[in-house]
Amino acid sequence: MSDLNPSAGPSPGETLLINGVRIEPTFAEAFDMKATRIIITANDEIWAEHAASAMSGFGTSVIDCKLEIDVETPLWPKQTPDGRPGIALLAFAMSGDELEKQIVRRAGQCVLTCPTTALFAGLEGPQYADEKRIGLGKSLRYFGDGHQISKVIDGKRFWRIPVMDGEFICQHDAPRVSGIGGGNFLLIAKDIDAASRAARAAMAAIEPIPGVIAPFPGGVTRSGSKIGSKYPSLVASTNDAYCPTLRGVTESKLRDGENAVLEIVLDGLTEQSICAAMRAGIQSACDCCGEHGLIAVSAGNYGGKLGRHHFHLHEILA
Repeated sequence: MSDLNPSAGPSPGETLLINGVRIEPTFAEAFDMKATRIIITANDEIWAEHAASAMSGFGTSVIDCKLEIDVETPLWPKQTPDGRPGIALLAFAMSGDELEKQIVRRAGQCVLTCPTTALFAGLEGPQYADEKRIGLGKSLRYFGDGHQISKVIDGKRFWRIPVMDGEFICQHDAPRVSGIGGGNFLLIAKDIDAASRAARAAMAAIEPIPGVIAPFPGGVTRSGSKIGSKYPSLVASTNDAYCPTLRGVTESKLRDGENAVLEIVLDGLTEQSICAAMRAGIQSACDCCGEHGLIAVSAGNYGGKLGRHHFHLHEILA
């Protein structure tokens, strides 16, 4: 990785321990995605949370969901475009066209429908002036059936769409930027209770970090995958090397006593945001559970064949 010092940390193959937890000398392999940031506001936090929860539902993996989307951070009224409570979400897809298609669908079904909400672009400033843009109100305005009205404020176009509680305010479009998907680390523990404690400690440390999301339920997945399958119709299948019940029938990477594995998968706007999240999450998990059942930390990769972003654990934790 360009932003890390390759000479830092232990030499290849050397053991690295954090609070007694073995850190494997491996790397997480991530790939390029297209991303955007959007802001949902409402009259109160409850409606904003309902809209954000609905919009980010079924947004865990592009393997089948086509969009990876989750809450980045809650926003105070002074942080939002209209001075109301809000929530920022990050969304990632494999192409710009797919990103726009999925965002418009979700916004129409989950934000337009939610009482008192408004929808805005979350990436603003001169640094985004030359970025391609995806439609928001550009598409949703047609729900107004000809009664919609546009207004330009400070060079930005907004749409006022009549709805039964008044008007739905929606920005015309939002910047589309390059992002990174698939940063990850594996928490290897003696049992599921220890793995769960470690995963929750890791997520508590990751959640405040800007520019990154962990889109799986609670930020965690038990169904880590590998590329391909014995069934031709499937593009991915269970990561059998880390399935404890398959230890005797496959080429397992688990040692004796390692009986449960949970994975945290990260999408970020930059390499730096993913590095920060991995560092904070791994450190917190080790600090919390190093003497309480967490045995090792590893990462998922495909030998460098999947993506060009390689997050080496020893370098990140140096």
